[in-house]
Order: sequence, then structure tokens, then C-alpha cells
Amino acid sequence: MKIGFIGCGNMASAMIGGILKKGLVQKNDIIVSNLTEAGSKRSREKLGVETTMDNREVAKKAEILFLAVKPQFYEEVILEIRDLLTEEQILVSIAPGKTLKWLEDTCGCSMKIIRLMPNTPAQVGEGMTGGCCNERVTEEDAQKISEIAGSFGRFEFVPERLLDAFSAVCGCSPAYVFMFIEAMADAAVAQGLPRSQAYSFAAQAVMGSAKMVLETGKHPGELKDMVCSPAGSTIEGVRILEKAGMRSAVFEALNGAAEKGKRL
Repeated sequence: MKIGFIGCGNMASAMIGGILKKGLVQKNDIIVSNLTEAGSKRSREKLGVETTMDNREVAKKAEILFLAVKPQFYEEVILEIRDLLTEEQILVSIAPGKTLKWLEDTCGCSMKIIRLMPNTPAQVGEGMTGGCCNERVTEEDAQKISEIAGSFGRFEFVPERLLDAFSAVCGCSPAYVFMFIEAMADAAVAQGLPRSQAYSFAAQAVMGSAKMVLETGKHPGELKDMVCSPAGSTIEGVRILEKAGMRSAVFEALNGAAEKGKRL
């Protein structure tokens, strides 16, 4: 199985790293294209895969072809390679806003097309990826993509109509979580903790809390209540966050991100 990536930035590199770590294919079974020679050199040195600066070469060789460029370059890249695309290939998009229909129309041929929405924690093997596919994708094809996406975290198929919501919750939210960790660390520094420890403590607290949600199966509200002793310091902090509109701010941020994603 030859896997190709047109574009090899941070997200593609994280995905390739997971694929190789899980041993799904060998390094020489992956080919990537970069815009510059410097980018190709980084890909060779970091990942050890075959590299090129020719998108068409990747399109010719790949059985599974990932489009890992920014959304604004999708049309340009597809038009460049579409005369090489075949019905046997699987085309995988990781761009928000580019629907299955748009991809089919732009490719101009009957292709197997899958949309994936990975997120940056894929870089540490803890990604959360959602995906959807067109009717030409077989169960065997879907299983291959599930294995690939599962190599750098968790993966689930969702209906395409829910993919923008998924992207807002999983694709965009790491930025909000990083902001939350940074804010907690700043507060810890204000209380006297060294900054290096403050970041580490805050990040571990967030990671542990997320693990409790995943492993206990309890509602986040129930887990929150377990921390809030009567007349204690935690419930005082909760009161202040509620007064500042934390829930509403998060709600609006994710809704705004989802709506923006539909327009990309």
C-alpha cells in the first residue's frame, strides 16, 4: 500500500509519524511532496520517507492520497493533479469546509473520497479524528482509513452534516485548552509558583481531569461536584467563573468556529 501526502506540514508529519510508529507501512511506502527543497529535506531527515517537490508524482504513485495543504490551495492542487486520479485511488481531505460534493465536482471523476478532521494532539499520539466518506468507499477502504487515523489517536466516522460541529469541538478546541492552561499557569505564577512548574502542574491537572471523564463515564458535572466541598475554595472559584460567563464564552466560541468552518 503506497500512501501519498501532498503537503507535509505539522499535521501531515504527525499523521505520518503515527502510521510509521504503528507499523502500518514502511517508510519507503510513503511519499510526500513539499513546496520547497528545505521542506523536502526536513521531511527526509525527520520522517525518512520518499520526498519530491512534484505533486503529480505523488498523485501517480499513491493508492491512498492525502491532501494536506491549506484549504485555500485545494482547488489549485486538485486541478493540477486531477487528470492523474483514478477510480481505484482513495482521496483523503483534511480541510474544513470542503464538502464531499465539492471534492467530487472538483476532481471531475468518480472517486473514493474521505474527509478527515484530525487535531494537533495527533503530534503526541493523542489525536481525536472524525471522518465521513462518499458512497464509493467500501467497508475495506473505510477500515484502512480507520487504522491509519487510529494510529495517532482515536477515530470515529460521523455524518458529514456533523463534521463542522466535530471540527469545532475537536479541531479548534486544543487552542482554547492551551489558553486555559496558560491562564491557570499565569495565576499560579501570581501566587508564587515558578513558571516552569506552573505550566507542568496546570497541564497535568487538565490531562488528569480529561482522563477521568473518559475512563469513569461519569457526567462532567458530577465530577465537578465531587471537587466542590461546601463553602470551600473550589466552589468559590466556580462561582467566579460562572459570574464571568465561562460556559457562555466557550459555547459561543465553538459555535462561531463551526459556522466559520462551513464558509471556508
